[in-house]
Amino acid sequence: MVHVKQTTSPRRILYVINDAPFFLSHRLALAKGAMAAGYEVHVAAPENRSVSRISEAGLRLHPIPILRRGMNPVKEIGTFIALLRLYRRLRPDLVHHATIKPNLYGGIAARLLKPPAAVTGVTGLGYVFMAKGWRAALIRRVVKRLYSLALKHSNSRVVFENPDDQALFIRTRIILPEQAALIKGSGVSMDEFCPRPEASGPPLVVIPCRMLWDKGVGEFVAAAATLRAAGIKARFALVGDSDPDNPAAIAVAQLQRWKETGVVEWWGYRNDMADVFAASHIVCLPSYGEGLSKALTEAAACGRPIVTADVPGCREIVRHRENGLLVPPRDADALAAALRCLIESPELRRAMGQCGRAIAVREFAVERVIAETLAIYRDLLACPSI
Repeated sequence: MVHVKQTTSPRRILYVINDAPFFLSHRLALAKGAMAAGYEVHVAAPENRSVSRISEAGLRLHPIPILRRGMNPVKEIGTFIALLRLYRRLRPDLVHHATIKPNLYGGIAARLLKPPAAVTGVTGLGYVFMAKGWRAALIRRVVKRLYSLALKHSNSRVVFENPDDQALFIRTRIILPEQAALIKGSGVSMDEFCPRPEASGPPLVVIPCRMLWDKGVGEFVAAAATLRAAGIKARFALVGDSDPDNPAAIAVAQLQRWKETGVVEWWGYRNDMADVFAASHIVCLPSYGEGLSKALTEAAACGRPIVTADVPGCREIVRHRENGLLVPPRDADALAAALRCLIESPELRRAMGQCGRAIAVREFAVERVIAETLAIYRDLLACPSI
């Protein structure tokens, strides 16, 4: 089924996402930019406490049932049918999917109903691609097949946040090379996230992330214990909540036990990350892999040196010995050594922080991300599928 809209009305964009907080932190600025550019902007997301902020921003909200975790066949089919009905009723000119289930189900729905243009955002490969074992391998095979089905819209782009993920999708023939586009992350407000002087007192090292094993939280805690045992005077803080919808979630009871040992502090979720980075001296994220870490781009914009793993989505932000230090993933001893180097050298922290700010301004400003994404929209809508 092909539809043709009147060209005199504003072009209609529909963002499809599986988590309202993710949309607010990673896509709201883009949606507002699209609205400022004259598009009529709609958002499909599951109901939760945050969805009201989407409507308050002037965007048109469409609640849809998407579970972040689980594969209940009845519920998954219900999600797919809900998307088909929404696309048929709303008739968007362009659909922009992000996160894995919207990418898969929304992509297949777009192939069936053929809106003029489709964009898919691959914001990292996630648990499915990083997990080990036969079950994870089987799920990966299924997901790759579904991606191959979902990403074959005749007028589409697949936007990656790092070159490793892009190369994987091309190498495994999930997409054609001409479908791929690379845009580094979701952008940072350089006014909100700006350098401030270091606070006095013992150096504070923060790990800003959801409390997941594959973010390297276990290695961070082990490194903190090693440094404490060596007599290094510093504080170590876990900044973020557990995520029970993620198979890699660290149990709250475990986080409490770590806190009770006194080795680390657990601050939980914070919505004032600019202040968190201002209070910190070093930002650490020993992740096993990211799309492109928003937290690290924000930390760089705040002029903080970074210690992170040499993996996709982190090494694009940190240039070793320029604005931070790269360590091997899953290596708590190397992590401890890198953190000690920065804890003991205020001059090195300042030099790396200044370099990080320059990199962030040059490469990760939100205005750049919005402009690059809107350029993709214009290109696709200039040549609609027929």
